[in-house]
Amino acid sequence: MHYTHDKDKALEYAKLSLNRSVKEGLSPTPDIFELWYVYYSGMSPEIARAIDILVANKQKISSERCKELYQRFLGNSRDEEAVHRAGNQINIAIKDMTGIVHDVKTATSDYNIRLGDVNDLIENVHDTDQLKNILNSVMTDTESMIVQNQKLEMQLDKSSSMLEDLQRDLDNVRKESLTDGLTSLSNRKSFDSELKRVADEAEENNGIFSLLMIDIDHFKNFNDNFGHQIGDQVLRLVARTLTDGVKGRDIAARYGGEEFAIILPDTPLHAGVAVGESLRKVIATKEVINRNTGEKLSRISISTGVAEYYPGEDIVELIERADAALYTAKHNGRNQVAAAPTPGKKQKKKK
Repeated sequence: MHYTHDKDKALEYAKLSLNRSVKEGLSPTPDIFELWYVYYSGMSPEIARAIDILVANKQKISSERCKELYQRFLGNSRDEEAVHRAGNQINIAIKDMTGIVHDVKTATSDYNIRLGDVNDLIENVHDTDQLKNILNSVMTDTESMIVQNQKLEMQLDKSSSMLEDLQRDLDNVRKESLTDGLTSLSNRKSFDSELKRVADEAEENNGIFSLLMIDIDHFKNFNDNFGHQIGDQVLRLVARTLTDGVKGRDIAARYGGEEFAIILPDTPLHAGVAVGESLRKVIATKEVINRNTGEKLSRISISTGVAEYYPGEDIVELIERADAALYTAKHNGRNQVAAAPTPGKKQKKKK
């Protein structure tokens, strides 16, 4: 992220960031300081929304939570650095190879010229000693060419191996940049990309899909009553259940905090509700257990909002409709699934 604030603004945001770190009992490490700086400067609506949700739900903003938010929203700079380093290494490899190839080309050209000269000399040779000297010269030049070619082969092998390592590193960086570190689900960045892709495909092929927005009920209680380690355990358990409950082209992601999202391609609203209901029932059977003592601590439940995409709909509006349905589910008592009305379609009245 690039910062272009003038001195006065930068100082203002810096003071706010440091004061907030002190207020929350956080160490003002560079990553936590940057997170609050971005929050107060308004440079990232996603960070503002994530932190405001934590505040609204009266959740403790711990160092672990800040670092998680930093990794999710600002970790891309690390990816860029890795790509930059890889690019530098590739440039070095190319320069090395170019230099050796140039040397080999020069040596080959000189060798060809000398062979031409040797041909002229052989035609005018008068005794065996003269011929022997010519052949020794050819042998020396040939050995020199063999050495040059061996150097080129070694450099090519070295560069090939280095490029393979770089490819693996870049693949790992890309994978990590799209994965939530705690739950191993797709992260927000990946979700945004996949949602756009699925919407574009639906628009192009006149298709449909449904979006599920899922929130863990009373998640704050897990953190307050049992600590953040138990809270993280709950997040991982729910994530694993969502992963096991989707299939094929379905995409499960951690949207932020204790909120998850699932994209169901080629799925109408009623089928999306059925998937949400199935996941709700499975999660309702889960219990949080203290791994050290085996004590059963609490059960888990989720609330879910489902919205079906309609042609031409803006993605932001789709998310807002699914979110509104989620809030309806929570308002109606939690541990349930609510469907968002699809614009242009009349909803059946409940008897």
